[in-house]
Amino acid sequence: MIKLSQKAGVFVIILQANNLTKRFNGETLFKNINLTISEKSHIGLVGQNGAGKSTILKMLIGIEAVSEGTITKKKNLSIGYLPQNTGLHSDKSILDEMETAFADLIKEEQKLHKLEVEISNQATIENPKKLAEVSKSYDELQADFTRRNGYGYKAEIRTVLSGFGFKEIDFNRKINELSGGQQTRLAIAKLLLEKPQLLVLDEPTNHIDMETTDWLENYLQAYNGALLIISHDRYFMDKVVNEIYNLDNGKIDYYKGNYSNFTKEKIHRQSIAEKDFEKQQKKIKKEEEFVKKNIVRASTTKRAQSRQKQLDKMEVLNKPSHTHKTAKFRFNPERKSGNVVLDVDNLAIGYQDQVLSYPINIHLKRYQRMAVFGPNGIGKSTLLKTILGQLPKIKGTVQFGTGVSIGYYDQQQASLHPQKDVLHELWDDYPTTPEGEIRSILGSFLFSGNDVEKSVANLSGGEKARLLLTKLSMNRDNFLILDEPTNHLDIESINVLEKALLQFQGTILFVSHDRYFINKLATHILELSPNGSKVYIGNYDYYKAKKNEEQEISEHEQQKKSDITKQVSNLTETKQRYQDKKTQQREIRKLKRNIADLETQLNQIEIDKKELEKQMTLPENYNDRTKSQDLQTQLEKINHQQEQAETAWENANLKLEEIN
Repeated sequence: MIKLSQKAGVFVIILQANNLTKRFNGETLFKNINLTISEKSHIGLVGQNGAGKSTILKMLIGIEAVSEGTITKKKNLSIGYLPQNTGLHSDKSILDEMETAFADLIKEEQKLHKLEVEISNQATIENPKKLAEVSKSYDELQADFTRRNGYGYKAEIRTVLSGFGFKEIDFNRKINELSGGQQTRLAIAKLLLEKPQLLVLDEPTNHIDMETTDWLENYLQAYNGALLIISHDRYFMDKVVNEIYNLDNGKIDYYKGNYSNFTKEKIHRQSIAEKDFEKQQKKIKKEEEFVKKNIVRASTTKRAQSRQKQLDKMEVLNKPSHTHKTAKFRFNPERKSGNVVLDVDNLAIGYQDQVLSYPINIHLKRYQRMAVFGPNGIGKSTLLKTILGQLPKIKGTVQFGTGVSIGYYDQQQASLHPQKDVLHELWDDYPTTPEGEIRSILGSFLFSGNDVEKSVANLSGGEKARLLLTKLSMNRDNFLILDEPTNHLDIESINVLEKALLQFQGTILFVSHDRYFINKLATHILELSPNGSKVYIGNYDYYKAKKNEEQEISEHEQQKKSDITKQVSNLTETKQRYQDKKTQQREIRKLKRNIADLETQLNQIEIDKKELEKQMTLPENYNDRTKSQDLQTQLEKINHQQEQAETAWENANLKLEEIN
């Protein structure tokens, strides 16, 4: 069975799900799900929280029972699976555990070393027949070892571990002694090294920083097998996948392209469905009116009956609708601030015994939206709390402009009161607002009916996030300081929040790990480092382009300095040693090429010699004196060539050993 891929070419289908249905306690989660994965598919599975995305993954790999339907897999299909919020647990060191991904190669490597010893022994005792047998086995095994990157797997391990932020000094650390985040990164690393034909990842970017996520994106873009990924990281999905399956209201739809293309196409399909529905409804109404008017007239009865039959056979379209509720965020400032909103001059943040970043300078004006960017631990949340006065300044000044009122979203959600219910969490802050209006506002943030009576302590992370945003919207501030506002929200809620913040007629300073969110919202990027801050005017894509440009300029400048240094110190002892080493390396490469050429030549001589000896055994040749003498002359010539080549091979190997 085959399938035409997005890219040019035809690829074999490795997994196919037909009419999958899943029920829990008699309730249907989804039904009639069809999904196809080819050998080069890069698929994203999207949908609301609770739609059943993770359940589908578990069914496909065989750890969750199928209520109805079938799953067909390619014979001996290798699958690698990363569940949500999981980590690698092992008593081994990091390096030892990663090497288990290459267990077969390591066995081959050990066998090669044994054969090398055996070849050496057979050569010593001068047993040509046995030597030939062992050499043949060695050559075959070495060819397979080379084909499977046997000489490069150790470098591959180091490359992947480096991509996930592990240095060589970490390689001997025990995995069970590491943090949960480090164990999560190692779980992904091991899967990548195992290179399964189908890699199934459930939220792989959870608990890894932006730099690591960026590296993972680049790695997966070039992944040679198939990918099936669930992720709330829309930027990640845009970069990695080129097919989308959308699980919505128990049904699944297929879209070609990345996540951004999916969002546009989904809106387009919804629009077409609404138009088709309206068109059909008009037609049905028109036909029904015709039947009603003409069914009783003798002259038109047959026509009316015919029209009625057509109506009865018509497949009536369901009215398109948004199959689930979405929150309605809106932030309307009560008054406008002055043009200057925030001035931060030479600020140092951190703690008395540790400065995280210095000097930080921010000059934020009305309507600007600035994202704070930097590696984990640099102090992004600390900066926001220092600006708000919740943490003391080590040095520097923070000054707000005229008419600035601040609304703060705390990623720790510490401002919520666990002992209150949802209704009173909001109503107690605005006691003069009628209860009906409070309930209406909560309803727009998806707290309706009995939801408002829930205890804050019993809310999910997503519900707490929506409640905090509800309170923020009620404050009607003109300067929003947001610390990871998209945490715990599903993609649709994040999309709604994005639109609300883009329409907000005020100023925003925010921290987020969601690059898609940053890209949509930011007009400025503030990059934090131990050496202070740097501002980039633009969104995340602009920031990345500028960083790449800066790196290229830096590398060019380093190269120029290096070239000048080499020219100035051309005659120094260090330079001479460097040149000697390069000369030695060239000599080694030359000797290795020469040895390889001689080995090829000796192999061919051996073949020619065997053929010549075979010819000499034929009756028509050894009975013919002229032919026999001619063949003997050729044999002597070949023996001489063999002797010369063997001498040259021995001399080259001896010289190589001397250099090494």
